[in-house]
Amino acid sequence: MLFVLMCFFCSAQPDPLVIQYIAKYKGIAIQEMRAYRIPASITLAQGLLESANGKSELAVKANNHFGIKCKSDWTGQKYYYDDDEKNECFRKYSSDSASYLDHSVFLTTRQNYAFLFQYSPMDYKAWAYGLKKAGYATNPKYAELLIKIIQENRLSYYDSVAFNIDISMNKTDVQLEKKISSEQATIILKDSTNKTSDHKQALQHPIESNIKNENDFPEIIIGECSRKVYTNNGVNYIIARKYDTYYLIAKDFDLEAYDVRKYNDATQKNAVREGDIIYIQPKEKRNNIEFHTALQGETMRDISQKYAIQLSSLLKKNHMAVNQEPVHLQKIWLKNNKPEN
Repeated sequence: MLFVLMCFFCSAQPDPLVIQYIAKYKGIAIQEMRAYRIPASITLAQGLLESANGKSELAVKANNHFGIKCKSDWTGQKYYYDDDEKNECFRKYSSDSASYLDHSVFLTTRQNYAFLFQYSPMDYKAWAYGLKKAGYATNPKYAELLIKIIQENRLSYYDSVAFNIDISMNKTDVQLEKKISSEQATIILKDSTNKTSDHKQALQHPIESNIKNENDFPEIIIGECSRKVYTNNGVNYIIARKYDTYYLIAKDFDLEAYDVRKYNDATQKNAVREGDIIYIQPKEKRNNIEFHTALQGETMRDISQKYAIQLSSLLKKNHMAVNQEPVHLQKIWLKNNKPEN
């Protein structure tokens, strides 16, 4: 794994390149957290560290922000670069957003990283030490470097944003976020004149994303309880808050609790947890993504929620019975029916 040793915040003032990087990619990191439960703080910290604030050769010439090497299963474009050994093969992407998506897919589909998903997505320290334990990088201080970046840049704030958790910000936090927001406005203005914006380019990866950048999501206000409404696979959903129940969510949207449970294929044992995706309309019967690789302990309902597919349709596509669950690394078909053996 590519590792770039850098000096962050060598002075009291935040590095402008760091501010620009966070402003540009925080929205993608937040949405990847919602879709894959990987802390946005960890994703941003790894991106900053591995890409030298977006200025490394791999980031500039291959859109590779996380130093991910080709591996035997990679079918996309390749870029050769001297790292631990001479002329090593790294993955090349058509856009920065494709690199972020592949980072999520990489962590969720490899057995050595499976234990990470037992940690809370709000516990960035556990994730940092877990990534080092799993062998993501060879540097013995890799976990400490990630934690340092997260803490110096208050990146854990975006973990809270991802799950709509209200937190208080001190004066330093507010000042830093103002700088990031100002920089983001500049980036958006520049991107609006660029017809080949990263977010509009096709992904060079066998798994394609149907999830938009956070800034593209609609927001609606419901009564006195403001809730942001997002879209996945064309289906509207919200992120559950602390102490939410199906009844409270249904009440906010003038729905019946029974219907909200049905939309989410929820039984009595499926209580609402803070940070859960809760759909407020029926899920679709298919997804444009071809397939998903099941993680250890992942249920068919988990997968149906991740991709906004009705559980009954997902079971039917994969020739599985009710209450049958996938085994680790099993391919789950999302778009078409699984071929008959």
